Amino acid sequence: MSDEEFEIDLDDLERRMDGAMGALRTEFASLRTGRASASMLDPIMVDAYGSKTPLNQVGTVNVPEPRMVTVNIWDKSLVQAAEKAIRESGLGINPQLNGTIIMLPIPELNEERRRELTRVAAQYAESARVAIRNVRHQGMDQLKKAKNAGGMSEDDQKIWHDEIQELTDKHVALVDKALETKQEEIMQV
Repeated sequence: MSDEEFEIDLDDLERRMDGAMGALRTEFASLRTGRASASMLDPIMVDAYGSKTPLNQVGTVNVPEPRMVTVNIWDKSLVQAAEKAIRESGLGINPQLNGTIIMLPIPELNEERRRELTRVAAQYAESARVAIRNVRHQGMDQLKKAKNAGGMSEDDQKIWHDEIQELTDKHVALVDKALETKQEEIMQV
């Protein structure tokens, strides 16, 4: 195997690191910040027609005002199941029924709850950093294997090593920035 034949798939590593960022964004969206947001209901699954179905596929989710989310359930027979799913979701929101419309008033967060949510956000961010470092580790393993197989010079290995590290540093910085933004959003009264 010569130098020219060996290639680390940086695009694949970057795509997997981007995947960790996408997962982090989804987790952050599920954190309630005291402001109404349709995305906060994304993780909620409703027992509909014998299977778990995302809430936004059984009704229309709207944010008519900053502290209110409404869900207009299309099939009247699913209203109770949707209400139950919201109540049991752990969001700490008490649904109010009005026919087929479920109203979700978003209560103010107290200081203690805000601090707790910032800690949860920090845990999500740390999980994303770990996922990114795992991808980096796999890239470095590919480098070692190539070098041990005699398919890569020291100089090439150093270049690849630096590129993988740069990619890792960039993604960890993105995680840190996203965490900082989310924590400011949570602490904002």
